[in-house]
Amino acid sequence: MSADLTEEEMRRALFGTALPEHHLPGAPVQEPVPEVVFTKPVVAPAPVVRKKVAKAFTPRLKVTLRVGNEFEGKTYELIHEADTLSSLLAEQEAVKAARKKYRYVEVVSVKSM
Repeated sequence: MSADLTEEEMRRALFGTALPEHHLPGAPVQEPVPEVVFTKPVVAPAPVVRKKVAKAFTPRLKVTLRVGNEFEGKTYELIHEADTLSSLLAEQEAVKAARKKYRYVEVVSVKSM
């Protein structure tokens, strides 16, 4: 292979022989396409009807307390409802609420509702 190839010879070596222009098929002529724009008819959106969400189940505990203001005196039974699953938290919440009004508070039971 000779080192002094012309540009045309290099092109033929890389890309193959080019067909003469008179043998090339004519480039397809694109016919003008009529401009057609499809649009959707404008429709007023239907009012969104929101479903009422049913209240989710909230765990509740019923705490029964025996309360009074006199030591070994007359006592009353008080029921407190707590929105928690923890019996300890429900008990603490009930005692805290009862201490605002009564001096002596005793927890009788903690039951789920």
